[in-house]
Amino acid sequence: MTKVTPFLMFEGKAKEAMALYCETIPGSKVLDVTNYGPGEDGPQGTIKLARVSIAGLEVMVFNSPVHHAFTFTPSVSLYVEDELNRIVETLAKDGGFLMPPDNYGFSRRFAWLNDRFGVSWQINLA
Repeated sequence: MTKVTPFLMFEGKAKEAMALYCETIPGSKVLDVTNYGPGEDGPQGTIKLARVSIAGLEVMVFNSPVHHAFTFTPSVSLYVEDELNRIVETLAKDGGFLMPPDNYGFSRRFAWLNDRFGVSWQINLA
């Protein structure tokens, strides 16, 4: 059976991002971490590859050793249904809204934001 797993790429901020998500989204935890070792492409001791469970969704997390001219875009986002106010306030800190919390007709309370790492989140009340 084919498995699809979201894959988030950071430039040195993977550990900080995983901590924020695990502290903010209930039922989330780091599953495993592999760090860069001596002589590898990335800075020794930083996250090379990790798996985190965000409310039961397994996500791969990676610190790219290569500098890119891009960051996350709103073309991909993680969708969360629960605890809108607390989650939105925490993730939006030092980030920015694409759609601030409001009633948009398709949802009585919905927000779309980029967190401080550039990851796009859609938060919706069920």
